[in-house]
Amino acid sequence: MPAAATAATAPAARAAGPADPPGGGRAVAVWCIGVAVYFVAVIFRTSLGVAGLEAADRFHVGASALSTFSLLQLLVYAGMQVPVGLMVDRLGTKKVLTLGAVLFTTGQLGFALAPSYETALAARALLGCGDAMTFISVLRLGTRWFPARRAPLMAQLAGLVGMAGNLVSTLVLAPVLHGVGWTAAFAGSAAAGLVVLVPLVLFLRDHPEGHGPTPAARTDGAGFVRRQIKESWSEPGTRLGLWVHFTTQFPAMVFLLLWGMPFLIEAQGLTRSTAGGLLTLVVASNMALGLVYGQIIGRRQSTRIPLALGTVGLTALLWGAVLAYPGGHAPMWLLVTLCLVLGGCGPASMIGFDFARPANPAERQGTASGITNMGGFIASMTTLLTVGVLLDATGDDYRIAFSTVFVLQALGTTRILSLRRRALSREAARGRVTVPAQATARATAPTTAQEPGPEAEPRLRSTACPRPESAGRETP
Repeated sequence: MPAAATAATAPAARAAGPADPPGGGRAVAVWCIGVAVYFVAVIFRTSLGVAGLEAADRFHVGASALSTFSLLQLLVYAGMQVPVGLMVDRLGTKKVLTLGAVLFTTGQLGFALAPSYETALAARALLGCGDAMTFISVLRLGTRWFPARRAPLMAQLAGLVGMAGNLVSTLVLAPVLHGVGWTAAFAGSAAAGLVVLVPLVLFLRDHPEGHGPTPAARTDGAGFVRRQIKESWSEPGTRLGLWVHFTTQFPAMVFLLLWGMPFLIEAQGLTRSTAGGLLTLVVASNMALGLVYGQIIGRRQSTRIPLALGTVGLTALLWGAVLAYPGGHAPMWLLVTLCLVLGGCGPASMIGFDFARPANPAERQGTASGITNMGGFIASMTTLLTVGVLLDATGDDYRIAFSTVFVLQALGTTRILSLRRRALSREAARGRVTVPAQATARATAPTTAQEPGPEAEPRLRSTACPRPESAGRETP
């Protein structure tokens, strides 16, 4: 439908559309069940990070083979995002979460009992497959059970719970591993998957009664898959969400997942305990800033782009300051500041979903979230591999190797700036936000093949949550 027609019918559509989900205590209970599954998945995902040396000894492998575990998990996770989004749209949240919990629990148990490197690798792939099914499902629960104005906060809270799972791996699983050994520690942790599976099967519901999505005409066959992907990708908001996620998430993930510890020890001359404390600081900063970002965006949607680009710019500034510091060893205050800023990368990446969500109707939310969620993991895999190759090629010159970060940030920032006007204009035309009259006129003007010019983007005036639009498009 042309933008002008959509804008013209928006008031009537808003009046006729379904009300927001009610929220309340039952919504919190259902959401907590889903987020508990995600919490356990993150513990399993990050458990290898505290068992690297033990894994090398157990499977008799070197550093490159050991890094394959993490790379394979990321590859499986990223590759599964669009299929998982399609599954959520077609099958519903409960079925996908249940399958994910079964898969990642089986993978964790298989990793505990694996007799060889190849078997362990297969177990981690299975774990990554199940893990990939959790986050999009939890996002879907947040949009189905809570009013739309709460969606940014619920997404940030889900990310915060994930970081708490990372802390559990570091603070709980690591000492247990050293105390009881490999098999007992990993097999025992797998029991957590069974614990969350029981309430998931018994009590979780996809949505409150009367707030289900409009049924799709057909949800089977290759035609449905192609249509879901094509229509989701055609939305500028979906593509903008992917590039925001791509540009913001990867610096912290690369730092936490693999290269932060070697950089702090080998390039900065810190002890292992001090380096570990700085990595924990990144996680703590992430959890604190997640609440702040969620509250800000929930109140003022116009802060989405400034927060995302501000995080990217500040991250690049601190990376550059640390890498370019004279003598090679940055002072502790600068490293602490870098870690605090890296903590904002995770919350900033969640902003990507706040662009994809209003750009797509309820029946495409899973697919759009999957496309968005691919961005950061593609950037992370690219950076992980490139940094390793450059370290080998330059004799462990971290300054050169970590310059990869700036290249990907520049690419992502360019795409964000290119897409933001189209995405915000279309969002405004659909009545999702209230904009000044001149901005609405530009958004509803007849479109041409020419790209938008350099005029200022529409300013989002209202800080309140948008109302649902036409019937058949449930407010996420």
